[in-house]
Amino acid sequence: MSYFYPPLIPSLEIAGRVERFAVRRVYCVGWNYAEHVREMGSEPDREPPVFFMKPPDALVPNGGDVKYPLATESLHYEVELVVAIGAPGADIDILAATEVIFGYAVGLDMTRRDLQAHAKKHGQPWTLSKEFRSICSH
Repeated sequence: MSYFYPPLIPSLEIAGRVERFAVRRVYCVGWNYAEHVREMGSEPDREPPVFFMKPPDALVPNGGDVKYPLATESLHYEVELVVAIGAPGADIDILAATEVIFGYAVGLDMTRRDLQAHAKKHGQPWTLSKEFRSICSH
């Protein structure tokens, strides 16, 4: 008989509380800041926002170490507003949207820019440029 253990659900500390916030999905929006779109060589009026995901195990808790990932020579970071959704919902009315928000945080979006540029040039997804294994255990 063989046994396996289901993977742990990554979680983050909640300031002032004992319980932790379980992170099941990380949705991201790119190309949503006009100045950054121009910095990256495109025009914001022609490029709609891009939606992508990062795996929850890419999270590095506050104070954790981020090791320089393999297969890149150009690692960049962006400071991001993080919105933690704490209740289920779909097709939520804009006036009721704040009811599912658990809280807010500041995060760093790490990107392997050279891999991202290659993917964009070839019309491929950004996955490899946005995902690399965190060294932190959750």
